Amino acid sequence: MKNLKLHWLIVGLMLSVVLIGCSSQSGGSGGEDKGVTIEFMHTSVEQERLDVINGLISKFEEENPDITIDPVVVEESNLTTKIVTLAQSGELPEVIEVGQDYAKVMDKDALIDTEAVNEVIGNIGGNNYYEGALKLVRTEDGESYRGVPISGWVQGIWYDKEMLASKGFEEPQSWEEVKEVAKAFTDVGNQEYGIALPTVENTFSEQAFSQFALSNNANILNSEGEITLDTPEMQEALSFYKDLAQYTMPGSNGVTEVKDAFMNGTAPMAMYSTYLLPAVYEAGKAENLGYAIPNEEQEAVYGTVSSLTIPAGLEDKQKEAAQTFIEFLSEGENATEYVLMSPGGAQPVSKNVVENETYQSNEVIQAFGDLPTEIAESFNEIKVFGLVDDKNYVKMGDITSSNAIPLMINDAVVGGASVDEAMQTAKDQLDKVVD
Repeated sequence: MKNLKLHWLIVGLMLSVVLIGCSSQSGGSGGEDKGVTIEFMHTSVEQERLDVINGLISKFEEENPDITIDPVVVEESNLTTKIVTLAQSGELPEVIEVGQDYAKVMDKDALIDTEAVNEVIGNIGGNNYYEGALKLVRTEDGESYRGVPISGWVQGIWYDKEMLASKGFEEPQSWEEVKEVAKAFTDVGNQEYGIALPTVENTFSEQAFSQFALSNNANILNSEGEITLDTPEMQEALSFYKDLAQYTMPGSNGVTEVKDAFMNGTAPMAMYSTYLLPAVYEAGKAENLGYAIPNEEQEAVYGTVSSLTIPAGLEDKQKEAAQTFIEFLSEGENATEYVLMSPGGAQPVSKNVVENETYQSNEVIQAFGDLPTEIAESFNEIKVFGLVDDKNYVKMGDITSSNAIPLMINDAVVGGASVDEAMQTAKDQLDKVVD
């Protein structure tokens, strides 16, 4: 009898162990998982930025104990290769920070769960974002979004107020006024130039040129998605850019040359992104910085957005956790921390940040007076190639990747080709790209 009781005691203990094991695997009653781990891929590799990201992750995990965030840090130059590799193996992170151009490529390859992204923006409230920021991540059909905007930057003509005033100029409002200022300050013999202008064979030149083209109602694509490079408006824009370039430094000017020329006083104006602001602040010249937007038929601001996207094919629990994390990062205080990882350079894409007390009281932001608000609001004037009304064409990603537009600019400005020749070469190349 004692042996029989001992037998059933052992059986009971073994059964208990099995049940406990099953319970721990299923996450508790009802067979539901207790928690979930998701990966967050971002490009903030600098230690100061890593500290901010990791701090936000810790804060999120405290508020959401059932969700663990595993950060995946990737150099920005390696991001696209990493995404391709992981997509091929079906191992994409649940949340990915990606720029608007590569988001188009991901969308084209059906790698984004646009419905999940759309739901997040709906929960946050689309009216919290600047209209231009949402346009940059809108899908081609205009029905959804490729990512949730988290930060961005805009580009324009930055000018030295004191230098312009020394020759009787105020903020240039039109193409001709920009050229007039540039001409007045150019003295090639003394290596002084009127404007630091991108002419290099990469996207920097395309971005700068696009502002002049779009201010003249010249886009690369029309509402039907057809290439419209060879229009009178585009020819006028390239002719002006070539004319304006006679007042910039010789050769192919890239990011370094343009920034250096403005910062050392070689040129009183420069086409550059808001990432010029931190250098201006460090130089103690914040109050002397002005911001102008190319304007012919209309104002045109080039801008770009960094967004948080969700890959297609996730299980429901991973997708829901990804949505929860993105909504957390988009909250006013958290989004402000994200933007202020690079104060002045990275720009707010939502009014929640601009109106946030932490943002407004930041010493870099305060140093520029009303300018940060003016810059943020310029997101409403965003115009980029391939964005036509509410259609944000996927094929523009292929067009930009082809480098046809920068080559056209460089051929006309540096290479000595006529405007017609440069445009025809670019058109021939683009016809092959979109076929």
